[in-house]
Amino acid sequence: MLVRAGVDLLTEKGFSATCVDDVLNATGISKGSFYYCFSSKEDFGQVLIEDYARSFNARLDLWLQEPDTAPLQRLLNFVHDVRANMQHHGFHRGCLIGNLGQEIDMLPDSFHGLLLTIMHGWEKRVNACLLAGFDTRATAAQKRTCMQLARYFWIGWEGAVLRSRMEHTPEPLDLFTTFYMAQAAAALGVKPPACQPPATPRVSPARPAPAQTVQAAN
Repeated sequence: MLVRAGVDLLTEKGFSATCVDDVLNATGISKGSFYYCFSSKEDFGQVLIEDYARSFNARLDLWLQEPDTAPLQRLLNFVHDVRANMQHHGFHRGCLIGNLGQEIDMLPDSFHGLLLTIMHGWEKRVNACLLAGFDTRATAAQKRTCMQLARYFWIGWEGAVLRSRMEHTPEPLDLFTTFYMAQAAAALGVKPPACQPPATPRVSPARPAPAQTVQAAN
């Protein structure tokens, strides 16, 4: 309960604006129980980051590893899933990792390397997805292009998510997606997928149980 409430609060408010009392008020759990599980707010924040990353990695793997779907369509399916989720929450929630990046100078030093490791992992997932279009025949130049496109995607996507939260509209997401898909398709030499969101979005996987929290409670 503490981890799930914490992730929701950090996704909306960020780390600096969220205090332990906010989490306790949201869950009804006592302060003593909180500090039984977590030694500090920093320790709690690290668990939240890891839990969010575990859930987000599962969502990425669901969409990016579809074997019978073209690579750019896999990435587009992921985009539509996130878009639908943001719209469901009225664009009050974005990406926890991106949100923390906005306040990087105010975060504990222990968060910096963790956040970069997570984002590099996301880039590797998109890179592997794009490379799948070449089977095992990708040239060195094509491998460089896929890695650049993976980095470009996350740099632009996080900015689009932030702008959509500011404007409370999916328009920034759609604008970025349209341009990215066209540019990526041209760079890869393939036809770009149609960017219209599906009428009935598929459901992404449920967040895995936070194992570290369960261990602490035991």
